[in-house]
Amino acid sequence: MTTPRQVTPLAAVLLAPNPGPMTLDGTNTWLLRAAGEQGCVVVDPGPDDAGHLAAVAAAGRVELILLTHGHADHSAGAAALHRLTGAPVRALDPAHRLGSEGLTAGDVIATAGIELRVLPTPGHTSDSLSFLLSGDERPAPALPADAAGTAGLPSGPGVLTGDTILGRGTTVVAHPDGRLGDYLDSLRLLRELGETMVLPGHGPELPAAGRAAEHYLAHRRDRLEQVRRALVDAGVDAAEADPADVVRRVYADTDRALWFAAELSVRAQLDYLREHPDIP
Repeated sequence: MTTPRQVTPLAAVLLAPNPGPMTLDGTNTWLLRAAGEQGCVVVDPGPDDAGHLAAVAAAGRVELILLTHGHADHSAGAAALHRLTGAPVRALDPAHRLGSEGLTAGDVIATAGIELRVLPTPGHTSDSLSFLLSGDERPAPALPADAAGTAGLPSGPGVLTGDTILGRGTTVVAHPDGRLGDYLDSLRLLRELGETMVLPGHGPELPAAGRAAEHYLAHRRDRLEQVRRALVDAGVDAAEADPADVVRRVYADTDRALWFAAELSVRAQLDYLREHPDIP
């Protein structure tokens, strides 16, 4: 059975066995608790995989299950983990809630010796949330079967970003549910977190949310400019453009297995350009 890897004194991660082009090495399931706490908060239980969920349950009493958003690679295992542990599931989208109320911007969750502040970060999806993590960071005993403990781990707050910021590469704006304008606003919000560590939904942790968000914003500016040039070359405006043609022009160097995802982002970019024709 896979054992958790302690990332900070408050956060450990279990990697789900669902690697792929869209999930990188797999979904990061986060286990959150302070020193001496037996219970934990689980963020994004991942796919409905019996072995993975058993490993999550074995890491300690699950008090609460939170979802950053409803995509199946993050949420499909939530119902099974709820049945296994009795822990309620909280999410922004009512369709994913089980046995508890929902989540809204500004909510503060205090349990297992930690505090999570709910940040609205739509854009990847309309229901995307991030969670700003803080708590008592005194050295904690190791998680079950994890002999490494927490000595020498980076301290300070962390932010769980789901798919809004990944640990490697960039994310898709999942049109039509995801909207680029919302996503840019969410990145600007996360940029304000400065040196806060990023605990992403996929890929490795990152040292600073501010730098990661600024990199993402620069990438989106570059992509928008590439799309604008593609429209000029094709002699069309954003309302007339064929998204598949824009993908062929802008994402020519991208693995074709990812073109379906690129087309979602292009559709979001075209919508944004139609709505903001005068923004440089």
